[in-house]
Amino acid sequence: MVEQLPSLSRLLRALQRVPYLASKNVYRVTSHFLTMDPKQLAQFCAVLQEAQASLVLCSVCYCWQERQSACIFCSATDRAQDIICVVESWKELMYLERTKGFEGVYHVLGGVISPLEGIGPEDLTIQALLKRAETAKEIIFATSQTPEGEATAAYIAHKLKQTPVAVTCLARGLPVGSSLDSIDRVTVYKALAERRPF
Repeated sequence: MVEQLPSLSRLLRALQRVPYLASKNVYRVTSHFLTMDPKQLAQFCAVLQEAQASLVLCSVCYCWQERQSACIFCSATDRAQDIICVVESWKELMYLERTKGFEGVYHVLGGVISPLEGIGPEDLTIQALLKRAETAKEIIFATSQTPEGEATAAYIAHKLKQTPVAVTCLARGLPVGSSLDSIDRVTVYKALAERRPF
C-alpha cells in the first residue's frame, strides 16, 4: 500500500535512517510531520538547518559549541580544568550538568568500544583524552554500566596506568528510594561490593 504513495514511502525511508528512532514510532513521527501547520514545519526545518550550520564539536572536549564562540566548558574560568569527567555522548553530559554538582570539565568519547558494531578505540576520541590527561589531576569515568561502557573505561584506565593522574568512576549501587526486592542482582552485588563507611 505504501509503495502506491511514493511521497509517503520516501518520507518513511528517510525517517527509518534516523538512529534511535524506534520503528514503532516512525509512523507516529511521520503523522506528526504531515499534520504540522506549514508555518511550524518551516520553522522546524529552519531551526534544524541553523543548528547544523552554527554548531561544531569542540576540538578539546568534543562537546557541541557555537561555531563563532569558545566552548562553554573549556573556556569557563570557574571550572576546574584539571578534573575531567569522561562521558559517552553529550546526552550524558547534559544529565550530569543538570545536577549542578560537577565543577570540572568534560570529555565526550563519541560512543563506546563495540567490536560487534565495528567500533574500535580509534573510532573514539580516546587519543585526545590521553593527551589531556597529561596535565589533568583526575579523570572520572561516567560511562554506562554496560559491558561496552565498562570495557571502554577499563581500556582507557589501562592506558592511563603510566600517568600520575587519579582515575575514578561514578559510585554504583542502589538508587535512592528503592527497595532491595525491586533491584536487579548485579546492582545489589555492586552496591554490596563497593560499600562505604556509614
